[in-house]
Amino acid sequence: QVQLVESGGGLVQAGGSLRLSCAASGRTYGMGWFRQAPGKEREFVAAIRWSGGGRYYADSVKGRFTISGENYKNTVYLQMSSLKPEDTAVYYCAADPRGSVAVTTYNYWGQGTQVTVSS
Repeated sequence: QVQLVESGGGLVQAGGSLRLSCAASGRTYGMGWFRQAPGKEREFVAAIRWSGGGRYYADSVKGRFTISGENYKNTVYLQMSSLKPEDTAVYYCAADPRGSVAVTTYNYWGQGTQVTVSS
């Protein structure tokens, strides 16, 4: 069983930046970030596969968000820049996708961290 702990959320003004971190308690083969705004479904944001280093992004965040990580530390980061009010959501870290990295079929999930972008 792998446990995930997110950190780095908070309140930021539009146009600002935040960096989220997620630490896993054990080895993983891929990690991702999802977000869920009030009244909306959880949606894919970004993912990384340790083998091959593939990185994947939702169209809505391409060019603004960067996913990175340190496999040996079992840690993944999400650098968010040029934030918009519509980025406001609870951001969830996930590990070990069972299929496509862009769907919510991951084996492990964190508890979520709130990101609020004010206009």
